[in-house]
Amino acid sequence: MRLLRGLGPRRPVYSGAVVTIGNFDGFHRGHQEVVSRLLAAGQSLRAPTVLITFEPLPLEFFAPERAPGRLQRLRDRVEFLRGTGVDAVWLMRFGATLANEPAEAFVERVLRRTLGARHVLVGDDFRFGKGRGGDYGLLEQMGRNLGFTVEATPTLADSEGRISSTRVRAAAQAGDFDRVSWLLGRRYGICGRVSHGDKRGRLIGFPTANLRLGVQPMALRGVFAGWLFTRAGAIHPAVANIGWRPTVAGTEQRLEAHVLDASPDLYGELVRFEPLALIRGEQRFESLDALKAQIALDADAARAALANPSLQQPA
Repeated sequence: MRLLRGLGPRRPVYSGAVVTIGNFDGFHRGHQEVVSRLLAAGQSLRAPTVLITFEPLPLEFFAPERAPGRLQRLRDRVEFLRGTGVDAVWLMRFGATLANEPAEAFVERVLRRTLGARHVLVGDDFRFGKGRGGDYGLLEQMGRNLGFTVEATPTLADSEGRISSTRVRAAAQAGDFDRVSWLLGRRYGICGRVSHGDKRGRLIGFPTANLRLGVQPMALRGVFAGWLFTRAGAIHPAVANIGWRPTVAGTEQRLEAHVLDASPDLYGELVRFEPLALIRGEQRFESLDALKAQIALDADAARAALANPSLQQPA
C-alpha cells in the first residue's frame, strides 16, 4: 500500500483512480462495506483504489472541545487500512489551508489533477470545502464535466439503526463490549509499543506496561479488564487504566496495563490491549496509598470479570 501524506504531491499520482473519502475512525462494519465497494469498483474498472482520510479529523480542527474521543490512534487507523488491500491511503493534513479551500478547487486539485478520478464513492450527506459549500450534488455536476462518476456509499444498519463510529463509542464507553464487537465485526483493541513510564506502579506494587496514546483524546477513559496480547504470541490477563492519571497530575494520555499475577518484561514490545469489561471510571485519589488500595480492588474485580466464560481469551 502506498501512503501519501500532507495536502498532496505537486505531480499527478494516478490516472483513472477509484476514490473514497472519510474519517474511518474505528473501521467498523459500515466502513468495511465502503472499502469492499471501493475494491469491487477498482477491480471492475481495472483501476487503482485510493482512500482519503484526515489528520487531525475535521471536527478536531474546527471545534476540539466538541470532538468525540477517538476509537483508534492514528497508527492503528493506518495499519487497519493497510490491511484492506487498497492501493493507496492519502492521509491528508486538515488545517487552515484545507479548511479554506473552496469545494470546486478541492475537486479540481485532488480528484482531477492528482488522482485523475474515474469513480468516486461518498455518502449522500457528504459535505466538503470552505464553509461546507460542496455536497453530493456538486460532485455529480463536476463529475459530469470532468469525466468521473459518483456513487453514494451504502448505509449499513441493524435493528438499532445506522452502524456508525458514534454508536461504537457509546457502546464502548458504557462497557458493552459485546455490542462493540458486533458493530466492529471483531474485538476492539488499542495497540502500541510499551515504553518506560515514571515507575510509580512498580513502587506501589503494581507494575504496568505503559502505552503513550498521543495528544488527541481517546474515546475510552477509566479502568478496564481485558487481555494483553504481545506480538510474540503471549496472552496475559490484565487490568488497565486509560486516561490522564489525575492522581499524579498526569500531563499525557496513557494506557497503563497491569498484568495480573505475573510480571513479564514487556519494555519495547508491540502489544494490543483488548478491554472486555468496564471496572470503573477514571478518578483522582488523595494519596498514592489510596490509589494502591483501589488498584488492588480493581485487580480483584478484573480477575472476577475475566473468569466469566464469555470473556475467556481466544483459543
